[in-house]
Amino acid sequence: MNLEGRLVVMEPLAPEHEAPLRKAAQDAEIWRFGMDDFGARFELWWDNARAEQEARTQVPYATVERATGRVVGSSRFGTLRPEHRGVEIGWTWVIPELWGRGVNIEAKLLMLEHAFDVLGCGRVEFKTEATNERSRAALAALPAEFEGILRHHLLVRNGEWRDSAYYSVLEEEWPEVRVNLERRLAKRLEQE
Repeated sequence: MNLEGRLVVMEPLAPEHEAPLRKAAQDAEIWRFGMDDFGARFELWWDNARAEQEARTQVPYATVERATGRVVGSSRFGTLRPEHRGVEIGWTWVIPELWGRGVNIEAKLLMLEHAFDVLGCGRVEFKTEATNERSRAALAALPAEFEGILRHHLLVRNGEWRDSAYYSVLEEEWPEVRVNLERRLAKRLEQE
């Protein structure tokens, strides 16, 4: 099911997204805080996303710019815990050209709406590399609640450890978060 907004459409990952996502993923700045440089090693990213999708352990999306139809990034639902009404939104990236232009705001709004209003989640969580100040500021601006840092949480490229900063939005916080995201998105749309 597509998640449709004014700036973006979140389309469930499909074979026709492979080539445009590969092209979009080439800017190394996207992967600076990531698990690997998936621009250079796109097959790893693609194969993992498709395998998780097939196994129904994650729900990956291509982020498509509505005005142009151009594929500009991706995001996923993961850490699916239906028995606990919880999910993670992550694996999110967008081409740098669109950073600060409202694309990520709307993508998060659409995914949070789907999680809370359609799936009935009680908790949506996010994690990011602990030193990724840009990502942490974006999560705080939702606003998502900072929950702490898991030290030596994940092994990343070259066998290095990554510390992960965790954030969450709870169902009782969702109405306030929605109003904030809608206000921020309207402001971005006015600037365009």
